[in-house]
Amino acid sequence: MDTEGINIGLKYIGVGLSALGMLGAALGVGNIFVGLLNGISRNPSVESKLTRSAFIGAALSEAMGLFAFLIALMLLFVV
Repeated sequence: MDTEGINIGLKYIGVGLSALGMLGAALGVGNIFVGLLNGISRNPSVESKLTRSAFIGAALSEAMGLFAFLIALMLLFVV
């Protein structure tokens, strides 16, 4: 059996699966801003509080996407 070819194939499958983390981050940021727009349209007086919280949540969600991207790069070039 060619174990080196199998290991390379499994490495690429792992990289593809880590891309799901980036997809999750994109969906999370979208949901955050949909909630922000819904909240502002219901109660415009709390716009500043909602905006601050939305940006913090979006930053944390984007950080998870960047971590998934970092793991994908590490799988490609380090392992």
